[in-house]
Amino acid sequence: MTTNEIPSRADTLALMHEYTASESLRKHMLAVEGAMRAYAQKFDEDEERWGITGLIHDFDYERFPNNAHSPTEEHPSEGVRLLRSKGYPEEILQAILGHAQYTNTPRESKMAKTLFAVDELTVADERKPDRLFHAIVLCARFKFDPSRALRENSRTG
Repeated sequence: MTTNEIPSRADTLALMHEYTASESLRKHMLAVEGAMRAYAQKFDEDEERWGITGLIHDFDYERFPNNAHSPTEEHPSEGVRLLRSKGYPEEILQAILGHAQYTNTPRESKMAKTLFAVDELTVADERKPDRLFHAIVLCARFKFDPSRALRENSRTG
């Protein structure tokens, strides 16, 4: 795989499932994927690359939760090391590192900045109604139907 190629969505989804047992965490990553694809369309960027980034950004969270917020150990650093060994492009890896503030990784690309924002918005549940509201607005604005995406992803994943 060259530095610009990305693994397929099917391979990425399989890796996410291998590392993530929690249905709610899986749904979160699928929601981030959908939002990242919507923003890629809006910004005229590579929808597949942005979607893959959202889909895999938290795959290592259950195995390496990083409660101490180490900038170099556990989530997301451990996952990035694994993704690097599998040939994921550096742009994706930098975006994933940047979504966790404690890594001190600058969010320089539009994709990295968007992942950081979208990740916050999609951690929406009844305990965080402000995030839920923003996630709903985001989906409506970009005509993204998360229930349709979840149905499609459950058929393919």
